[in-house]
Amino acid sequence: MGRGRAKAKQVKVARQLKYNSGGTDLERLRAELGVVDEDDSGHSDEHDPYDELADRYADYAAVDDDDGDSDRGGRR
Repeated sequence: MGRGRAKAKQVKVARQLKYNSGGTDLERLRAELGVVDEDDSGHSDEHDPYDELADRYADYAAVDDDDGDSDRGGRR
């Protein structure tokens, strides 16, 4: 006995979470997660590590383009 009240309370809480979700403070959540926007950080001019990879493999991309294989869909 007593399970009915506990279940009713859980259903009530679940409904509140489902339908009353308008109180989310996104700025506070960002701060808790440690997310930094590029605009806010001031470090948007930093070196991008993918630039080095792109430079390294640019020759291979050029060779693939020159092969003339038109039967490929463009992506592997």
